[in-house]
Amino acid sequence: MEIKKIENKEIWEDFLSFCRDKTFLQSWSWGEFNKAMGNKIWRFGIGNESGLLSVVLVIGAKAKRGVFLLVPHGPVIKGGGLKSNTELKTGIIKLLSEKLRALGKEEKAAFARINPIWERTQENRQIFEGAGLKRAPIHAHPEASWKLDISLSEEDLLKNMRKTARYLIRKAAKDRDIEIFQSDKIEDIKKFDKLYQQVVKKQHFIPFSVKYLNNELASFKKDNQISLFFAKYKGEIAACSFVIFHSSIGFYHHAALSPKFNKFPISYYLQWNAIKEAKKRGCKLYDFWGYVSPKENSNHPWAGPTLFKMGFGGKAYLYTETYDLILSPKYYLTYCFEKIRKMKRHL
Repeated sequence: MEIKKIENKEIWEDFLSFCRDKTFLQSWSWGEFNKAMGNKIWRFGIGNESGLLSVVLVIGAKAKRGVFLLVPHGPVIKGGGLKSNTELKTGIIKLLSEKLRALGKEEKAAFARINPIWERTQENRQIFEGAGLKRAPIHAHPEASWKLDISLSEEDLLKNMRKTARYLIRKAAKDRDIEIFQSDKIEDIKKFDKLYQQVVKKQHFIPFSVKYLNNELASFKKDNQISLFFAKYKGEIAACSFVIFHSSIGFYHHAALSPKFNKFPISYYLQWNAIKEAKKRGCKLYDFWGYVSPKENSNHPWAGPTLFKMGFGGKAYLYTETYDLILSPKYYLTYCFEKIRKMKRHL
């Protein structure tokens, strides 16, 4: 096998269309988003005489403690990545590690962080550990997700929901005071952020900046791959969400619900409208994004949102944990810092 740069968008996206296990974090548009945010990116393809076997987006990420390389939800492997054979995956990680070492030296990076979307098995862990990688103290992106097969009819999707979720959706649909609308206008980011800041103030987490949200919308808008969903109650915006549509999957990426509307059925109805839009766009899967088990991690910040997502039906997908390729002794300062931060956030 060999690894080469890919500079053709059509080749990249066409390859992803035939991959079962993927997220928008390896899309062409996510690379463009990162460039807009001032990050360096590299797009690599790994293949042999039979053709392309894997694609890998690498991001030169900047942190207060220096530069590191990030592979978000990759490498993506041809066909069904979660069940690909061990020999193939071992070869891909070995080749990628060599490339990351060389790239890290050029960029003076302390480490490379690989956040794969491979099934969480001991076999897959051994592939990374056998290549000399170390389990990361924190994850860069979700290591598990809740997903729903939306190839079913709307009637069957409603039937498979939790009884409470189905009731609240139908109740909201009959309420004339509730209005749902979509937008892909950059100026509507302000509406989202206004509500978003209310949630930040109440839940005390570090929010994404307006610049981040603007660039994400602008990058995916070019290919009609994103929409903002808003729900109004008596003319007041009560809830909103960012949904990305990429490679036949809808992704529920950001959301905000006004605290004063916590007991209203609006968030369920807004989500249902996003799912229906994903179906209209030909998506077969709806990815609710981050997941933790509410039973096993009841104190985790994602426990409540996960219960909400589970109400729509679907199942959990657990990915191999995030791994770091150490490129410099400076890495250990980052490791200790991130360990402490994880404990403080109760993650």
